[in-house]
Amino acid sequence: MFARIYSRLSGPMDHGGMAEYRDRTLAGLSGRVLEVGAGLGANTELLQQGREERWVCLEPDPELAGELRRRLASPISRGRCEVVGGTLEDLDPARRFDAILYIDVLEHIEDDRGELAKAARRLEPGGSLVVLAPAHGFLYSPFDAAIGHYRRYDKASLLAAAPEVLEPVSLRYLDAAGLVLSLGNRLLLRRSLPTLRQILFWDRRVVPISRRLDPLLGYRWGKTVVGVWRVGEDPASARGFSSPAVE
Repeated sequence: MFARIYSRLSGPMDHGGMAEYRDRTLAGLSGRVLEVGAGLGANTELLQQGREERWVCLEPDPELAGELRRRLASPISRGRCEVVGGTLEDLDPARRFDAILYIDVLEHIEDDRGELAKAARRLEPGGSLVVLAPAHGFLYSPFDAAIGHYRRYDKASLLAAAPEVLEPVSLRYLDAAGLVLSLGNRLLLRRSLPTLRQILFWDRRVVPISRRLDPLLGYRWGKTVVGVWRVGEDPASARGFSSPAVE
């Protein structure tokens, strides 16, 4: 259900606002990339930079996986995309990746710690795990419940979800202005689903403010949290994703 809702709501944002901000934040992907919970491929098409050797879209919903295969048959996939139906357990046990992504996905998985432990075992030495998720439990609203969120994260809870074998590289918040907007929705509007007008206002008016504000605030506040971990502590072994140091 969430992937269909997300696809409908994110369509108007595909070429600016938060899409561009997220694209810049996650720039630097390379090698063999696994995107868990790819849905209809909204993030797939945005995040590919041409440096990836292979991009595997893992999607447990058979209907969505079939639609994603048709969607990525277009030239935009550049022949590097592969769609696999199922979960991590359905991948060939021998497959390993340079980067594994959970973009607005981990909050939908009840056993998040177990999931990230499985993901860690799929990483090559020096490989990177990247998680982008909604931030702050106090912002949990009827909207979160409506789209199947088990939780929202802060830096501490996201760190706690990752296995010890992974070394944290970067933890930061994004969208400080959006944090204020979300708090208003939580306390005043209590809507189960934002309107298209609200989404476009946030994307076209609020996100550009956050893009300027977040660096000034040191990425200490925001309604989204981004975490990056790596297998191995030696920076020389880094692969799959380039990222600033942990904050």
